[in-house]
Amino acid sequence: MRSAKDFFVPKAIGAPMPPREIPFRPSRMIHFFDPSNAKMAAKAPDIAKKVDVLWGNLEDAISADNKIAARRGLIEIAKANDFGSTQLWTRINSLDSPWVLDDILELVTEIGDKLDVIMVPKVEGAEDIHYMDRLLSQLEARSEIKRPILLHAILETATGVANVEEICGASPRMQGLSLGPADLAASRRMKTTRVGGGHPGYLVRQDPDADNPDAPRAVFQQDLWHYTLARMVDACVAHGILAYYGPFGDIKDTLACEDQFRNAFLLGCVGAWSLHPVQIDIAKKVFSPDPADVAWAKRVIEVMGDGTGAAMVDGKMQDDATFKQCKVMVELAGMLAEKDPDLAASYGL
Repeated sequence: MRSAKDFFVPKAIGAPMPPREIPFRPSRMIHFFDPSNAKMAAKAPDIAKKVDVLWGNLEDAISADNKIAARRGLIEIAKANDFGSTQLWTRINSLDSPWVLDDILELVTEIGDKLDVIMVPKVEGAEDIHYMDRLLSQLEARSEIKRPILLHAILETATGVANVEEICGASPRMQGLSLGPADLAASRRMKTTRVGGGHPGYLVRQDPDADNPDAPRAVFQQDLWHYTLARMVDACVAHGILAYYGPFGDIKDTLACEDQFRNAFLLGCVGAWSLHPVQIDIAKKVFSPDPADVAWAKRVIEVMGDGTGAAMVDGKMQDDATFKQCKVMVELAGMLAEKDPDLAASYGL
């Protein structure tokens, strides 16, 4: 076992120093595009202006005969464009696939200086992250990349969920985790074919009326993903990294998508995947604090001063804990305001 003091030492001679702290940059929507699709690729530079993260996909949803084209397409797009404050991420193929080694070799050596994050699918334990950490260090050293490329694990197997804490703490490169509900459902043998969201069969039924046992009984649909998402958020926060909801597959059901994203936001996620342009504005709306909430938080901070003790604000008791909650809200609003002038105006920042 390596000594704790070696945790922040580069894993290869000449590689950049590992990060001491993961930067909390706006990442409300991680927007999917297929680099092998000429139409999508052509729109990527314009889409990049509207999103926090542009994500070039190489794995699921890319057919086997398009894997190389997707990889080359992403490299060409990255070389040809400066995305400014928008982050560029990619999802490589799974570590047991025949394409993944070339994905890593070509992406890091050709556009490693432009890649912010590599998403690793189907991560099952710390060993997967250790492998990526060492390989990236070697390639960064060879390519003279000056900053470390961060890693993002997708939680989509039962084994990965069981090992989520060790995954989060496996490397200083760990930027965050996303929930991958479709593959996770298959791994668990769940009886659903939906990509995220609820299921009408997963419900709680009201108890019968003792005086009228034949009367209709209300039913309440439950969230299939609540346990996993909450556990993932706790593991991420404990290790200083970020949690994300993954895909919501029903593109037309924008209302349910908004509900699912908001549940994730309230639980502690900082963003979600957007699979279609219609989901960009949903993610932006949900993962940006409401101006009224920001105004309230600013007022509590002003009244509380140094944040100790207790105070009454509009008849509501505020103390050290609520002060911390308000600080989280205002700090997030400040970061988003730097990127979005309209939000800055609505937040009064």
